Amino acid sequence: MASVEHTQDESQWFKAMFDYATIGIIVTNEKGEITNFNRQAEKYFGYSKEEIIHQPIEILLPPGAREKHISYRQEFYHKPSPRNMGHGRDLYGQRKDGSVFPVEVSLSHYYIENKIYVIAFVIDITVRKKQEITLVQQKEELERVTEEIKTLNATLEKKIDDRTRMLRETLSALEQSKAELSEALKAEKDLGELKSKFVSMASHEFKTPLSTILSSAYLLEQYNESNEPAKRIKHINRIKNAANDMKMILDDFLSLDKLDEGVVQCYPIHLTAKKCIEEIADIIQDMQINCKPGQIIEFTHEGNNDIYVDDRLLKNICINLISNAIKFSQENGIIKVHCRIQPHELSVSVEDNGIGISEEDQQHLFERFFRARNAVNIQGTGLGLHIIVKYLELMNGRITFSSKLDEGSTFTVFIPQLPSS
Repeated sequence: MASVEHTQDESQWFKAMFDYATIGIIVTNEKGEITNFNRQAEKYFGYSKEEIIHQPIEILLPPGAREKHISYRQEFYHKPSPRNMGHGRDLYGQRKDGSVFPVEVSLSHYYIENKIYVIAFVIDITVRKKQEITLVQQKEELERVTEEIKTLNATLEKKIDDRTRMLRETLSALEQSKAELSEALKAEKDLGELKSKFVSMASHEFKTPLSTILSSAYLLEQYNESNEPAKRIKHINRIKNAANDMKMILDDFLSLDKLDEGVVQCYPIHLTAKKCIEEIADIIQDMQINCKPGQIIEFTHEGNNDIYVDDRLLKNICINLISNAIKFSQENGIIKVHCRIQPHELSVSVEDNGIGISEEDQQHLFERFFRARNAVNIQGTGLGLHIIVKYLELMNGRITFSSKLDEGSTFTVFIPQLPSS
């Protein structure tokens, strides 16, 4: 008698867990017919359990997806295994009233009397999708402002006031967006401290290039009618360099934001050694414009194995390392870049003879917003090395460095390769 009561208690407990779960749970038989439908699923789809039982699971899908889903379902029944759905592509459900909404679905299965049953766990992600769209729109707006800054012209003095105001508004909107997204995804517990550092850093770092642009624009106006082309060119270059500094600062903020929200993913592709070397050489050539007078970038390489790497992430890592080497080195210095391609590992090292890093500062080097004490007067956000580490984590890579104060630094990144088949 006690055993029967225990079984009844367990049955009631499992039924309550099923009915009152906070995600939709749908059970189908081997024919794809719905055999069970919990209360959350009723809320999602607008059907009552009584009217949905024995209906094909495809009734809950948009018409355009139903035919394909039949073949997917049959394939799953043939080789069933627990499966997470929705990663890499969008899935949608259709309510009784015909409206469509985005979902995430996970599948599992079990057998009773040799008959297979499939359990679908469904989550309505409408709110998350709206937040993602809002974030993308705000980032696109920020990128648009950045491009406009690069195209400043003869009317720059008036436009600077407008762009600065727009930038403040955009930064304020970005802060608000980050706060909302953090609350929804719980991805940044210490957002308050981060926001404070972000605003402080942005205000400080934008002040110098903006002052340079304004002063050079004023002097250009003075030289406009004079026969002094060299002075005009000098101040035009100062404006270009200052605008480029602002773009790099914004790029750092955008990269950090994308990494924190999990938007950035690693997608390795096949590259020949020749193609890999050519891409790094192109990066170095593009970076030459940022070199100080007399600075030289020397590029050497070894190895001829094909590799698998996310070339986009590799490019961003190289740009950050070379930019730092240029920034923290003196004029007439030599920056050495070496690429080594091995069957098991790709490595890229960047060596400079710049200001170096003290032993005390080295332990904090990869922290967000960290600036070494001997670099506080050099333009920068303190995000570059932190972003590099995040990119390497996506590729299961690592970074090492050696540095001596006033003698220079060497940074080397290592990206593992898949074992040959």
